Amino acid sequence: QVQLVESGGGLVQAGDSLRLSCAASGQTFSRYAMGWFRQAPGKEREFVAAINWSGGSTRYADSVKGRFTISRDNAKNIVYLQMNSLKSEDTAVYYCAVEGGLWVPTAPSTYDYWGQGAQVTVSS
Repeated sequence: QVQLVESGGGLVQAGDSLRLSCAASGQTFSRYAMGWFRQAPGKEREFVAAINWSGGSTRYADSVKGRFTISRDNAKNIVYLQMNSLKSEDTAVYYCAVEGGLWVPTAPSTYDYWGQGAQVTVSS
């Protein structure tokens, strides 16, 4: 069992930056890929970014490529999402999740554990 807790969300203006953190419990954090997803009101949950167990491989949605950076610190059991040049369309609840081992990082169905979410609101 893995528990995930996101933090770092908030209200910012367009062009600002935020860094989300996801703290994981459990001793096997470093074995798993991690992902960030987001869900805006009235929309389906969508993939944002993912990182493999070592941090050596990452994936990004086209909508955030070049603006967002995912990273992880396996010693601290934390995965980060640095978000720069935020836009109003980035407004959503952001979720971190533990990927099940298949490394199909863009599919929500391949993730086994999810955090409770962190609200990010970007005003234009």
